[in-house]
Amino acid sequence: MRDYRFHASSPAGSEAIVAEFVEALEDYHAHVVQVTSEEVPGAIDDLLEEAGAHGVVVPSGLPPEWAAAAGGQLSRGRGRRRSAPREVHTDSREEPLDKIFLAGVDAVVTAARTAISLSGTIVLDGEPDQGRRAITLLPDVHVCVVRASQVQGTVPEAVAILGEHAERPQTWVAGPSATSDIELVRVDGVHGPRTLCVVVVTDA
Repeated sequence: MRDYRFHASSPAGSEAIVAEFVEALEDYHAHVVQVTSEEVPGAIDDLLEEAGAHGVVVPSGLPPEWAAAAGGQLSRGRGRRRSAPREVHTDSREEPLDKIFLAGVDAVVTAARTAISLSGTIVLDGEPDQGRRAITLLPDVHVCVVRASQVQGTVPEAVAILGEHAERPQTWVAGPSATSDIELVRVDGVHGPRTLCVVVVTDA
């Protein structure tokens, strides 16, 4: 049996684990911001604005304040300026959006089930705040909110969490979609979103 690393030297969500996670994500060319829970809506709004998104899909169970931010509906008291509200389309298992329609939507905003600092991987398992797999594979930009407490140090630690509900469909995300299959030339956005933006919530 190989000597695999089953447990990290630091606990889940610790400063060292989060730092390792952020470093791995940035190595994958993901755009990472670290914020407090109160700053999450503003971060979502800013990332979508920077991406030039006009249409955004959200899963039905996304926290209402995050969904409002996806539509650019933040308080004007903060001095935030937006050229125009974004169109928000809600997707659910009961009322799924058409795949062709999803392919034409600019961005998607979701939460996550867990994450792995060692590999810079985010895992979604289809719960209402994460949505169906299709919504995270077809839009060009994925904004994913990950709480620090969800970040595990190793794959086995994350798998143990996922094993609590092994029947759920899983999507493992390790940076923006990219391939070098054709003449070793890197091409982004072939198998999923071209741009991955990760909002790491440091006080959760």
